Amino acid sequence: MNKISIKDKSKMASQAAFKLSAIDIETRNRALQNIIKHLKENTEQLQKINQKDLEYAQNNHLALPLFKRLKLDDQKLNDAVDGIKQLIQLPDPVGVTQMATELDKGLELFRVTCPIGVIGVIFESRPDAFIQIASLCLKSGNAVLLKGGHEAQNTNQFLFQVFKEASEESGIPSGWIQILETRDDVDEMLKQRDDIDLIIPRGSNQFVQYIMDHTSIPVMGHSEGICHVYIDKDADLEKALRIAVDSKAQSVSVCNAAETFLLHRDLPVSFIKSLKEALKKVNISIRGDEQISKIISCDHATKEDWRTEYLDRIVSIKMVNNVDEAIWHINHYGSKHTDTIVTENNETAHKFLLEVDSAGVYQNASTRFADGYRYGFGAEVGISTGKLHARGPVGLEGLVTYKYKLIGHGQIVADYANGKAHFTHQSLNKNCPL
Repeated sequence: MNKISIKDKSKMASQAAFKLSAIDIETRNRALQNIIKHLKENTEQLQKINQKDLEYAQNNHLALPLFKRLKLDDQKLNDAVDGIKQLIQLPDPVGVTQMATELDKGLELFRVTCPIGVIGVIFESRPDAFIQIASLCLKSGNAVLLKGGHEAQNTNQFLFQVFKEASEESGIPSGWIQILETRDDVDEMLKQRDDIDLIIPRGSNQFVQYIMDHTSIPVMGHSEGICHVYIDKDADLEKALRIAVDSKAQSVSVCNAAETFLLHRDLPVSFIKSLKEALKKVNISIRGDEQISKIISCDHATKEDWRTEYLDRIVSIKMVNNVDEAIWHINHYGSKHTDTIVTENNETAHKFLLEVDSAGVYQNASTRFADGYRYGFGAEVGISTGKLHARGPVGLEGLVTYKYKLIGHGQIVADYANGKAHFTHQSLNKNCPL
């Protein structure tokens, strides 16, 4: 059988997107429910196929953090299914009236949400990410082209068939979901300006920049996560230990895991030693700056460590003089992802949350909360570190845009230009009727 070209897949998705944008929420939710049913019925086969990908990855010496991402165990699958269930319970993001204005009597303007259209998503070797992304796109009425990491190719192919069959059984138009397999496919996708409305790449800064440089399609970048925990001199030290360890060690191979701790110079030496012991218990090694190295035995950190996303059981630690230095360090070396301050001083916390230029800024909470599921979004297609359209975990609201609907009764601009008619510009408390 001849392989379908990326150009043809894009056109099929574009044609399906027009139909999907008009599909009612009951049908979309029913399709998501059917996807859950198919996933549960095929769990054993799915995990057998995933095991083949794991064996291939092991034979090719895939790095341990990436290997862990690739594994689709019961916990990950259950979490993904729970994410779909949460999505089903969320209100329809499509057709929401955001603004209603009377321009004149009988001439009413509405701003109403609508799907973006066709979205191309390039993501890492995480099969659970396939489930999250495809589900979000379906709920928000978007067609999607999916390209996962090559290590997960067999698992993703199986998931693609599950989503395709289960959704089409429920009345979703054929062609709304497409899968890409190779790097060449990605390069071809980047050329499909006429049919693809948005590209979402997940990966390193270099990868996201490559995508931006090689396409004229709008790009929503999800780049690396160099997240920080700043422990202030006014921190509750018991909280600080719990938050620091959770931020780094709860799961090390994810983009919202902390990579650098910044410690105020007035923190007691005993706390720094306790932090080392707490990290040692969870097998986290430390790379410290000169001041930290004088207090505890650790590897020496270089400037390169401050800009490194380890995705591993390593954390860099730097001592800072005050909150201003911590803010400067984060804004200079960070990736605008998620950063937290541990302090009981609300004035200091306010300054931190105001001045740190990241998508997520927290007080007294782990960076690991930066997640669409934990935010109540159901799931996420990624975490946007840019500032346009969507920022932070991109859930349903980030996957819709809007259109202006003007409903009149024969009005023409000439009447307003010559003074025969006049604008009223009154706000209306009503939804768009069409």
